[in-house]
Amino acid sequence: MAKLNISDLDVKGKKVLVRVDFNVPIKNGVIGDDNRIVAALPTINYILDNGGSAILLSHLGRIKSDEDKKELSLKPVAARLGELLKKDVEFVPENEGSAVETAVKNLKPGEVVVLENTRFQDIDNDFGKRESKNDPKLGEYWAGLGDIFVNDAFGTAHRSHASNVGIATAMKAAGKPVASGFLIEKEIKFLGDAVSNPVHPFVTILGGAKVSDKIGVINNLIPKSDHILIGGGMAYTFLAAKGHKIGKSLFEEDKLELAKQLLAEAGDKLVLPVDSVAATEFSNDASHEVVGEDIPDNEMGLDIGPKSVELFKSILKDAKTVVWNGPMGCFEMPNYAEGTLEVGRTLADLTDATTIIGGGDSTAAAKQLGIAPKISHISTGGGASLEYLEGKELPGVACISDK
Repeated sequence: MAKLNISDLDVKGKKVLVRVDFNVPIKNGVIGDDNRIVAALPTINYILDNGGSAILLSHLGRIKSDEDKKELSLKPVAARLGELLKKDVEFVPENEGSAVETAVKNLKPGEVVVLENTRFQDIDNDFGKRESKNDPKLGEYWAGLGDIFVNDAFGTAHRSHASNVGIATAMKAAGKPVASGFLIEKEIKFLGDAVSNPVHPFVTILGGAKVSDKIGVINNLIPKSDHILIGGGMAYTFLAAKGHKIGKSLFEEDKLELAKQLLAEAGDKLVLPVDSVAATEFSNDASHEVVGEDIPDNEMGLDIGPKSVELFKSILKDAKTVVWNGPMGCFEMPNYAEGTLEVGRTLADLTDATTIIGGGDSTAAAKQLGIAPKISHISTGGGASLEYLEGKELPGVACISDK
């Protein structure tokens, strides 16, 4: 069922409450990466250009104490948003109370206000984690601020919080519209099509440290993928399951039987590395070499090797749909980054395919290579994109009204 979108609604003269994902890296008040702010601009601009005003809510980081609040205020984010929009953006250093209500009451068409970090509600009260535990009273309060609710925070769509599900529930109860923004609409389109209706050949590339993190994705995509390429630390549990020596490589012993089951179920679809860059220690400066499928006892695999890169590239060259989540090696260390970078370069060259990247390290590789413009879609939600690929229903998407 297609979801209601902001473009389906008349926002003129309306105060639109928008859950955005402004969870950006900030250190000493300086934003390290503003991509998530930029990703929200199409929805915000649509509201402003069509005569509405925008009330923006977002979380930032994990709040465990009052000390955390000093580094996790949205004030620098509001300032950066103003620069991107080329207009004044009001920031309210609270997200509940008279200052919020006054700012919203005075909001005129074409204006924007950013409220303080929603997760401040997880410590600034006597009722426990009101935001993270989806306190219905908090959801009702925030819903009362606007005429329309738009969820455009895909990064939190796998969580049921007061600022997404809570607001949506209260809005619906009050007979007010609940719609998606353009970012969530795009995420649903690309990830949804990849899961439910991919153009074949469909190749899934999975990396990262643990098999346990990707079990759901592998199970869901085995029947849908033509190939599943496995790299990263998780590959060594699979290689061990096939009887190979893996030395000191990352290994989940309790997932060995599961790896054997997945290999039996997937057959030739599941493609493992045929060589590795192995080192004596987990260090960029350690002595390292290219080894085959068997790794010496005193070494650990830290990246896929050149033969594996060529094998993966030979499979990818004919692909029409590719989903990539997780690095092929210890991407943060230059000596073990080449496998990940080569996969990124290969995806950039697939001009006749739909390419989708999710996950922090995969996204970082795309940025490092400067290939982001050549990728069909780079997901803004790590955990959310994984759960979507697992076939799970995301609360933050489910709460949006159907068309």
